[in-house]
Amino acid sequence: MSLFEYAPAPESRSIVELAPSYGLFIDGEFGEAKDTFKTINPADEQVLAEVALAGPEDVDRAVAAARRAFESWSALPGSERAKYLFRIARILQERSRELAVLESLDNGKPIKESRDVDLPLVAAHFFYYAGWADKLKYAGLGPDPRPLGVAGQVIPWNFPLLMLAWKIAPALATGNTVVLKPAETTPLSALFFADVCRQADLPPGVVNIVTGAGDTGRYLVEHPDVNKVAFTGSTEVGRQIARSVAGTGKKLTLELGGKAANIVFDDAPIDQAVEGIVNGIFFNQGHVCCAGSRLLVQESIASSLLDALKRRMATLRVGDPLDKNTDIGAINSRAQLDRITELSEIGAGEGAERWSPPCELPDRGFWFAPTIFTGVTQAHRIAREEIFGPVLSVLTFRTPAEAVEKANNTPYGLSAGIWSEKGSRILAVADQLRAGVVWANTFNKFDPTSPFGGYKESGYGREGGRHGLEAYLA
Repeated sequence: MSLFEYAPAPESRSIVELAPSYGLFIDGEFGEAKDTFKTINPADEQVLAEVALAGPEDVDRAVAAARRAFESWSALPGSERAKYLFRIARILQERSRELAVLESLDNGKPIKESRDVDLPLVAAHFFYYAGWADKLKYAGLGPDPRPLGVAGQVIPWNFPLLMLAWKIAPALATGNTVVLKPAETTPLSALFFADVCRQADLPPGVVNIVTGAGDTGRYLVEHPDVNKVAFTGSTEVGRQIARSVAGTGKKLTLELGGKAANIVFDDAPIDQAVEGIVNGIFFNQGHVCCAGSRLLVQESIASSLLDALKRRMATLRVGDPLDKNTDIGAINSRAQLDRITELSEIGAGEGAERWSPPCELPDRGFWFAPTIFTGVTQAHRIAREEIFGPVLSVLTFRTPAEAVEKANNTPYGLSAGIWSEKGSRILAVADQLRAGVVWANTFNKFDPTSPFGGYKESGYGREGGRHGLEAYLA
């Protein structure tokens, strides 16, 4: 039997116009900062644009603009705020092709994920929270819910625009104003969103975008005139933020790391489970906080499932993120590639067996082949630490009780997956897992109506759904 060869099917870069440089978006206008930095395409290491690096004075101006805008924005009837959110959602849909290309250029994720997953969810979040804007008193959060004030929001590089939507949509719907800092390696879609806000005639100062690195985020989080802090990112930085906010009266939500268990029982539909495993760990190059990075397989089917998984992995296409046939794109940065490489080498050094399908990686850019480790124990670092890349650790179990014990043996508690044909088994096991989200016979499925968040070192607070309103209301 001969295999069909896939011809390249690249999306055009000309769909989106990149400016040579971008300023800070404060009080409805773009302005310069004293310093700048460059953002690059991780697929070829070429500079995409020069971006402003916000300092303390810039953050002061952004927070002051948000504070001024808060008085009038919070006084608007919810139905009026909803009109702006609906307008933003529609513009995002109209310009989704531009944004998908921009996201893949700046982040490295495959265009089919940006186009078919990220952008539809981004618009859906704004539509969903627009619907809540005039119904807050029916959300079960008290008879007279009031906005907090200025929200300082810091988002990561793995889902730049989607994390922006998770943060900004509920904040605006509840009457708050926003200062948002995108990740330094992926600032472009947030700056594009600033233009969307202007196109939607959003009042100046309601949304402000300050770009920069960790220090910029720290200035924002520690600013005395910020009432609410929302952070998505690493557990280490989350701890620092929690310490800096403690005792200040600021409301805080943290969505941090994860080391999710994807549990496959002996009665699971194998082919369906394999697709779920692949989606759970190789989606977005494994740059997913809730990725199913620990595969727990019942011992009796481990061999047959691994054979099927390896066959499926051999069909994954790694390469140009703008090629519509690409399954796995570029790693977001050199620093992240170095961490993935280091932990993978440690895994092999500790005795786990490493396997990757034959694949030719591009000469330029940041690339890592999809990888699985077998013979993994809970003592291995690759089973305990978040790798945040396309690396899967495989462990086995014999009984449901052992599966639960191994799944919960982690400092994290963000997500989990269960594969079984028995609904009673799924419900019984899910009830024992200490994870904020448990998927049954699927993985990495998101919906704006469903709350998302974790336990333990995966943070606290929920985003999405009615629960996502609570963090922005007094």
